Amino acid sequence: MRAIQITEFGGPEVLELVDLPDPEPAEGFHLVDVTAAGVNYADTHQVENTYLSESQLPMVPGSEVVGTTQEGRRIASLVGTGGYAEKALAFPDLSFDLPEGVSDAQALALMVQGLSAWHLLRTSSHLAPGETVVVHAAAGGVGTLAIQLAKVWGAGRIIGVASSPDKRELAASLGADATVDAGAEDLKSAMLEANGGAPVDIVLEMVGGPTFDASLGALAPFGRLVTFGMAGRTPPSPIDAGSLLQRSRGVIGFWLVHCLGKPAMVKEPMAEMLSMVAAGTLTPIVGATYPLADARKAHEDLRSRRSTGKLVLDPRS
Repeated sequence: MRAIQITEFGGPEVLELVDLPDPEPAEGFHLVDVTAAGVNYADTHQVENTYLSESQLPMVPGSEVVGTTQEGRRIASLVGTGGYAEKALAFPDLSFDLPEGVSDAQALALMVQGLSAWHLLRTSSHLAPGETVVVHAAAGGVGTLAIQLAKVWGAGRIIGVASSPDKRELAASLGADATVDAGAEDLKSAMLEANGGAPVDIVLEMVGGPTFDASLGALAPFGRLVTFGMAGRTPPSPIDAGSLLQRSRGVIGFWLVHCLGKPAMVKEPMAEMLSMVAAGTLTPIVGATYPLADARKAHEDLRSRRSTGKLVLDPRS
């Protein structure tokens, strides 16, 4: 089978198209003919070996696939690694039958990114009706879904932060009540201004560095900042516990891996979101689709912020 493999750590340049043996069918796993593989920001960290868990060489990246089982079922699966290939092994507890009307790319958008958006709002920040939510990277895979879910679940005001006018326009079209330029010189003041001068209740943050610092400063008493990535590769300033006490603020980390050992934390959100997509009440934003051989280009576009929505690799082309 054709696959993308890395044999050394680095940037997009280490992604190589190779021929590998098909995965050996294993007891308790589905052997899936992959029709589409999702690309996530976490993949770029895995390839660099800067992810939260250590990567092992050689490695076929890719944590999510859509494909067909040997029995002919069309499923979406979380696979951990091995997704950038024509075939993959999928664990049944992390696989989901897809309803008619949900495309491969839409299903992929609900996996890592949709589950993250769902848990960021429901599990980590405990969004309550009427609260203000700031969504960084608002035109990305997580951001576009988080805006829509926050709107459905009764957020009082949604502020989308994005790096270009087109991305901010997309955030607004999905339900953001205001948008902020991610490159604003004084990002904290820009977020407060977008909320009528008032501090905010929830911030979903995955950039790190100065963006994290500004977001923490914008929180209201009892506000929650949920950090779920560090795309800027720069850590935030150290946090003094006293500064949290002074404002009754909370900082919460989220890593989807901790949900995977608890099937209900995956199955229930996926069932809800698949139903919403089929009903037209949730619209995953599908970005570019790349041939498998262009995985490098997909990573370059993702890292340079040239992309919006869900990026997909097509192993059939």
